[in-house]
Amino acid sequence: MNRQEAVTLLRKKGYKMTGKREDILSFFEKADGYRTAKDLITHLEENYPGISFDTIYRNLHLYHDLGILETTELGGEKHFRMNCAHHHHHHFICKDCGKTKEIDICPMEEVEQLLAAYSIEGHKFEIYGRCPGCMLAKT
Repeated sequence: MNRQEAVTLLRKKGYKMTGKREDILSFFEKADGYRTAKDLITHLEENYPGISFDTIYRNLHLYHDLGILETTELGGEKHFRMNCAHHHHHHFICKDCGKTKEIDICPMEEVEQLLAAYSIEGHKFEIYGRCPGCMLAKT
């Protein structure tokens, strides 16, 4: 999803587009991978001194509920990124910098065979590790 698609969806659902909401969308559109609420608040504080975590979390959860952002958990903390569900795929996620790499394979065919008697309602497949840039930085 890009920023304009997100703005259109928010307006269609009856939400006002404020400067803060636009800036949040721009932040995630430019981000290369998953980012935390703290990353976002640090970015926004320059233009919105005193912005609260309540405002940040309220908007992050709204965007997630509407399918604008997707989430993962790294190190016990929620991380967010723009939803990239233009086609079915999964991600490798760097535990250090949050960058992602698309993985175009899906293990669900085999899983569906193993769970033939079960009703599967969805899935999420992520691989965690360190990207080449972060591995070089560790040496």
